[in-house]
Amino acid sequence: MNVFVIIPAAGLGTRMSAGAKKGSRPSKQFTELAGAPILIHTLRKFAACNQVSEICVALRKNEMDAFRKQLESEGLKKPVQIVEGGEHRQESVANALRSISAKDDDIVLVHDAVRPFVEVETIQSVIAAVKKSGAAIAGVPAVDTIKKVEPAAAGAVITLTIPREQVVMAQTPQGFLYKIGRKAFDEAAADSFIGTDEASLVERSGHEVVVVMGSPRNIKITTPADMELAEFFISQQKA
Repeated sequence: MNVFVIIPAAGLGTRMSAGAKKGSRPSKQFTELAGAPILIHTLRKFAACNQVSEICVALRKNEMDAFRKQLESEGLKKPVQIVEGGEHRQESVANALRSISAKDDDIVLVHDAVRPFVEVETIQSVIAAVKKSGAAIAGVPAVDTIKKVEPAAAGAVITLTIPREQVVMAQTPQGFLYKIGRKAFDEAAADSFIGTDEASLVERSGHEVVVVMGSPRNIKITTPADMELAEFFISQQKA
């Protein structure tokens, strides 16, 4: 059983570059953190996991050649395939699924390009859960009270308070057996359905998805404030 990792990295990262002039900042996955792009930090984590067989990165076409050169200088100890991404995350992951040489019972993990602090233990936990159940994600318990709302003239009106013990905050990696993922993605494409994450497609396809404990440090770097926290985490590692 092989483990393939897909990193969709074709997004523009508009929230990270809010307020900046068009073209004045790199995409968030290429923003430098401690001298290396965030995406490189993320790849290093999966390259360090013994169970991972191969990594596939989906990029915008105009970024592929430059990143290949960067990968050569990085010298990761795992094969990395680069494929062209799509208009949205789901299409990028679908392109990568078609590109990898996976068998039905191989495991596929999908991870956000801008979650560079994922721990190897989390990766291993998701892999173990996929082996047992067929599909799994990392997640953490909600710490804030969750309210369901509906739009109103004043902005929004609360319609339901959801008990926190019934809610988790989804993280990545999200994993599934290849045959389960391909079926879920093919069904979504046939129905023109766009999900919020990979797990939503697998759920829609009728397969149970289990949750394993993630980490509060496994942050998704989306805004400048997230970048400040990431720099703090890096400084702790160097201390």
